[in-house]
Amino acid sequence: MSRVLVDANVLLDVLTDDPRWFEWSASQIEKLEGEYELCINPLIYAEVSVRYDTIEALEAALPESEFNRVELPWAAGFLAGKAYLDYRRRRGVRRSPLADFYIGAHAAISGMALLTRDAARYRTYFPTVEIIAPDGGGE
Repeated sequence: MSRVLVDANVLLDVLTDDPRWFEWSASQIEKLEGEYELCINPLIYAEVSVRYDTIEALEAALPESEFNRVELPWAAGFLAGKAYLDYRRRRGVRRSPLADFYIGAHAAISGMALLTRDAARYRTYFPTVEIIAPDGGGE
């Protein structure tokens, strides 16, 4: 593992000083940042952006010096679609958006670990991805 994709829920824990998850999420980012390249993609960037009024504020919250921007591979789109289809066939509820499957597929296709609190879904649909999550899977 040389790169870690950081899920929006972990970033938002830190950026909003979440009373339940701040400590865990902040400690994981701190622990990983010196040893691994922390990455975000356009979907994660978009999910975090809803908390900010301007792009400048968002850029200040997610500086490129700390979070490398990585593009979404086309193959991840295909894998995300197939995983989402499998999820829906298993009678998955619509509360899990396709974007979450795209994030898992991106980690799988690119060989990145995934730092998230939503471990169960990623472990189910992307079993090859190394998941960094709190004990018990988080949320």
